[in-house]
Amino acid sequence: MDEQRALARVAALCAKAEYCKGDIDDKLRRWGLDEAARQRVIDYLVEHQYIDDARYCRAFVNDKIRYNHWGRRKIEQALWQKHVAEAVSAPVLDAVPDEDYLAVLRPLLKAKWPTITAASDYERSMKLIRFAMGRGFDLDLIKKALPALATDDDHPV
Repeated sequence: MDEQRALARVAALCAKAEYCKGDIDDKLRRWGLDEAARQRVIDYLVEHQYIDDARYCRAFVNDKIRYNHWGRRKIEQALWQKHVAEAVSAPVLDAVPDEDYLAVLRPLLKAKWPTITAASDYERSMKLIRFAMGRGFDLDLIKKALPALATDDDHPV
């Protein structure tokens, strides 16, 4: 594929949805464009505001918290895999208050509770903690969310 066709295709994609530089670079690499052509295309897209990593990062973080119920660590890893610079992602992640994570984590743990089989409450709590950490939540947040289960009559921790 030549550079002009690639530019037209990725510009059309970026007009429909948010993409980061890493996503577009991977796509252009798969299409067989050389390094210089890929960089020219990405520079054009950034200059004309088709791509903005900060805007992408805000949308990505919001979606992953709200719809995928991910914690900060898992979101950080996903952004790292997409080659979003930490200088861009860290301020966006820092702007999310702990209450937003807790609002997602509490119902997640409450729904998981009945599905866990364990010999003791301690073992069940450890399984819940492991589950939440696998979703990317920090141990401090998990410890804040667990007492909410303890006050629930159906699910004492």
